Amino acid sequence: MSTVVEFKPLLPQSVGYGVVVGVGFFFAALMLLLTNLQRKFTSLSPDSSEEACYFIYSLTSALFFLINWNCISVSAWTWSATLLQSSTAAYTFGVSGPWWYGVGGTIQLSIFTMVAAKIKMNANGAHTFLEIVKVRFGTSAHILFTFYGLLCNLVVCGSLLLGGAATVNALTGMNIDAACFLLPVGIGIYVVFGGLRATFICDWSHTVILFIIIYIFLFKTFGTSDILGSPTAMYDLLVTAAQATPVVGNAEGSYLTMKSNQGLVFGAATILSGFAGIFCDQGYWQRAIASSPESTTKAYMLGGISWFSVPWAFASCMGLAARALITNPLFPTYPEPLSASQASAGLAAPAAAAVLMGKGGAVAVLLVVFMAVTSAASAELIAVSSILYGFTFPRIYRTYWRKNATGAEIVRVSHIFIGAWAIWMGAWAVILHKVNIDLGWLFYVQGVVLSPAVIPIGLTVTWSKLSKTAVFAGTFSGFVTGMLAWMIGCWKIYGSINIPNLAQPYSAVCSGLTSILFSGIITVGLSFLYPANYDFAGTRAMSIIDPIQDPELGSARVSTHDMEEKDQKDEKNASAFPKMPSSDVVQSDPTVPREALQRAFKRAAIPSLVLTMIVVIVPLPMFFSNYIFSPKFFAFWIGCSMIWALLAGGFCIVLPLWESKAQIGSILMECLTLGHKMR
Repeated sequence: MSTVVEFKPLLPQSVGYGVVVGVGFFFAALMLLLTNLQRKFTSLSPDSSEEACYFIYSLTSALFFLINWNCISVSAWTWSATLLQSSTAAYTFGVSGPWWYGVGGTIQLSIFTMVAAKIKMNANGAHTFLEIVKVRFGTSAHILFTFYGLLCNLVVCGSLLLGGAATVNALTGMNIDAACFLLPVGIGIYVVFGGLRATFICDWSHTVILFIIIYIFLFKTFGTSDILGSPTAMYDLLVTAAQATPVVGNAEGSYLTMKSNQGLVFGAATILSGFAGIFCDQGYWQRAIASSPESTTKAYMLGGISWFSVPWAFASCMGLAARALITNPLFPTYPEPLSASQASAGLAAPAAAAVLMGKGGAVAVLLVVFMAVTSAASAELIAVSSILYGFTFPRIYRTYWRKNATGAEIVRVSHIFIGAWAIWMGAWAVILHKVNIDLGWLFYVQGVVLSPAVIPIGLTVTWSKLSKTAVFAGTFSGFVTGMLAWMIGCWKIYGSINIPNLAQPYSAVCSGLTSILFSGIITVGLSFLYPANYDFAGTRAMSIIDPIQDPELGSARVSTHDMEEKDQKDEKNASAFPKMPSSDVVQSDPTVPREALQRAFKRAAIPSLVLTMIVVIVPLPMFFSNYIFSPKFFAFWIGCSMIWALLAGGFCIVLPLWESKAQIGSILMECLTLGHKMR
């Protein structure tokens, strides 16, 4: 049995605190600056409840020209787990791990593309998926799925902070508890300043940094490194690694094969976890709701294709490098490999970066993981604020305190929710850490606890026959059978039921697969037997009803009083600051022809299904043939991942700038004009 060697930090603690606190407050200051520019140069303001909480339909605001829905989708789905857990999969299973992790996220984004198109057809005026549930099925279903929505946020926030804190601790020695509490502070501040729009700005900057660092590692590892420097050198070291530590269930124990039983199970667990993470997370629904009908399907389709390159390229580089370089004296746990707990915490990528680039690599990993945490956590804060606001504001605040609450009061309530959740998510991460739950545990268990709600939530906006009885029966039956399968599977396969065994891949797949299948079968079966034949008239009417006057809808449209205040403010500032034209904002249009929305759905369905088939089918011949990569095929495999990453970066970084060149020019001209007047 190997000895556990402590992960040696390369950087001083001051660097960890500097990144966690300093960079967080830098973004807070940046959002304060951009918010002031927004107030002065546009007719938009985060003081409006729609802007702060929902950013409804404001797709092409001139000030925020960097918003591109492809980049937003990539950033939203690039959690710390995307970088760390995929690298752990490559380190553990070999080349199959990054591919299956990519499949496990791309399938969900592709299918959610169709759901997003249906949102525009059937509930174009909704703010949250829970509003749609409330209008269609009433309060009881709304409470049920509010529970699952908040549970999803808890799991996601825990995995984000634990992954980020473990990385900061490993590379700098910073206290994990301190990192868990401090990470949400700066995020909460800039989200309060900028609202949902702040998360979109963070999305673009995060995506830029993400791809730049991926490119640095790719070209360093396979091009200029004295330690590796080519796919051939990596191949030779992986062959040696397989002789020293063969992979159980892989063809000949090799890390260079898609024939990996553990990798296939990991892929199944990733797919289940991904479905739960997208369909139960208000953050993804919020992005679909906030886009215009014309852009939704294109955004999620391109986003899914682009995102696939992140785990595939990054983990094929960093995860495989970590396995190949275990015998290098620079390896942080040399002469021993990473322990099971270190690998589960996601330290394969930091270990590889430390060997390949020393302190520079440590800083690069620290920065990219920090950006992944901030981008995803900011979206989670807005999502939780939307859920809590929609649940409590119309039923409690406006009923017992302020019946005629204005939009400004709505924003203040949202800020309270954001601040409270930022504090709670830090405390929650510390609680999980104290009971020895880490990123890997949450990754596998996410599919276990959330799978029962996936199909009922997805069908709520897509299928007219879905009935309230089927929703409850499917969700509860999925929960019960999933819990039974989790416990029985863990006991039968691993011999005992305990916290580590419950998060083993086979335990997670037993539970997630059982719950989603039983939930789906019962939900669909009962709906066919006792169909509701819902016409979606109520959900479609949400786009033309003013919910501030209708407590039952639980929404947050800007009140007349709030709009009057905003108009007076705009008139007051008009003489001092020239406003950008209002055409820069695409408003909701409830009269969009249904034929156009149907075409958008078909455009989403066909490529989504094709992409799903491609990413699933490609590795199967190699799996069933027990094929082990040759040096040339491995070089081809790595080359494909690099090309895919380069194209994805172009879509996410260059395309937004090109598509917004007119808005960029307008902003520069306005700034020059204002500067000339102030002389």
